[in-house]
Amino acid sequence: MQAAEVGHFHVYLAAAAGAGKTIAMLDEGHRQRALGADVVIAVIEDHGRSLTRVHADGLEIVPRRASQYHGARFEEMDLDSVLARQPGVVLADELAHANVPGPGRNAKRWQDVLDLLDAGIDVITTVNIQHLEIVADTVEQITEVRVRERVPDWVVRRADQIEFVDVSPEQLRYRLLQGEIYPAGQVSQALTHFFRLDNLAALRDLALRFVADEPAEEFARHLARLRARGLGDTAERMLLGVMPTPGAEAMIRRAARMAARIEADLDVVNVASQDVGRQPQDGLARLRQVAADVGATWHDIDGDNPANALVAYARSQQVGQIVVGSSQRSRWQETIGGGSIVARVSRLAAQAGIDVHILALPDADR
Repeated sequence: MQAAEVGHFHVYLAAAAGAGKTIAMLDEGHRQRALGADVVIAVIEDHGRSLTRVHADGLEIVPRRASQYHGARFEEMDLDSVLARQPGVVLADELAHANVPGPGRNAKRWQDVLDLLDAGIDVITTVNIQHLEIVADTVEQITEVRVRERVPDWVVRRADQIEFVDVSPEQLRYRLLQGEIYPAGQVSQALTHFFRLDNLAALRDLALRFVADEPAEEFARHLARLRARGLGDTAERMLLGVMPTPGAEAMIRRAARMAARIEADLDVVNVASQDVGRQPQDGLARLRQVAADVGATWHDIDGDNPANALVAYARSQQVGQIVVGSSQRSRWQETIGGGSIVARVSRLAAQAGIDVHILALPDADR
């Protein structure tokens, strides 16, 4: 007996709630049913919207599985019943949804969807751009609204067809005011927070870039620009800690290329410490020149503990990323005592919410 072929995967993507992706999914279900396909609804989230329920009329619905959690009753997609029904096409709303803990197979709806696809069943689903793992943190930063439910980017990228349900920011806000998206009590806060025009415009731009399959590096640069906006219209900043040791020049050039890829400003920082001893001025002068040549900004700071000094400087200057070399030079080691610069910086940076990049340091500059 041959294994079933993987089902066809169709995703409706939108910039935000209220764009009409669920209705688009239901209308596609009706279209395929009219063409003879065996279509069922595994789950739709109508959020009390009567128009959504109207569009679901006439399509078979597989009853959801009910469960109790913390004294409350919840209903989730009944994956086992859908698999037993063996339809040709399944409509499964809100791909990023987290299932309530219970007897079901999976913690996430996207995992349920993958099981359906692996069983050879076609799936049509929906998702908003902010729920993609690659953009969720950036969206949180610019909207100041937590994104709790997330789906890995590769799951959506796996789709055979991604269709963008496009609605202007102005139209979304109008629908919100008309009570078509959230209950009346949530409208005011939504308008002044997540549903601000600038936020919706940024989300729409992200969705369009994702659907257009923009190259990964360019998409990352765009996310960096949005993160910078979330930090108060300042540019993304990267910090490189250096000393006048073999390989430092190459590290400056490599860090400059990394910063350029995400359109970040690069700060090159040398920590001077009495415990380290007098640093060779000719070596420092050469590094300052290399930093200037690549467009970086040079800083000399004092500190008895280079790791503490680097992270403290990064925090004070709102630096989002620190670059250090993997090589443990003796003067760094003597100053730190009991551990490498990499270990210390990584630990302190993690506590401060700063990313750390560790570069292999060459033995000599070329």
